[in-house]
Amino acid sequence: MNVSRRNFLKGSGLAAGTLAVTGKSAHANIDSPELRTKGLQTSTTICPYCAVGCGMIVHTKDDKVVNIEGDPEHPINQGSLCSKGSALFQVANNERRLTTVKYRAPKSDKWEDKPWDWAMERIAKNMKETRDRNFVKEEKINGEMYTVNRNEGFAMIGAAALDNEECYLLGKFARAMGVGYLEHQARI
Repeated sequence: MNVSRRNFLKGSGLAAGTLAVTGKSAHANIDSPELRTKGLQTSTTICPYCAVGCGMIVHTKDDKVVNIEGDPEHPINQGSLCSKGSALFQVANNERRLTTVKYRAPKSDKWEDKPWDWAMERIAKNMKETRDRNFVKEEKINGEMYTVNRNEGFAMIGAAALDNEECYLLGKFARAMGVGYLEHQARI
């Protein structure tokens, strides 16, 4: 059977028009998003990779990430993701991802698993000792004493993974600790 391009287009248009006029609703297939995510917990988040701040939808089941996709209602990316954002599922579900605190004692050659409570207490203790050791209450400038309440032993840096509220809290915490070296780097 010999079909010309004109006859093929006529037939295709006729078939599409017939389907459109019948008004039958389409049935979802196995790849439909409605079926893939049915019964899953859904939450929104922001991609942590760069300063753009693309919106993402994360689907979880039993506290395990099962799907990550771009948020079509987000004003920045409108559902699209770059290759790094699209690969976040592999970051969340990776057998090589650390799930415990690793600690290597000074002059030791092996890593030990430690509980989270131990790590948090150790960090707090070290921060307190460093602050006490490096805190400058007053400074003499041009022959006069000024109250400066500055901690010269700390520096803090924010990153693109933080949203505005987290940056605000980090800034408040840094100022409360007397940090003078507070920066933000959007590409970390």
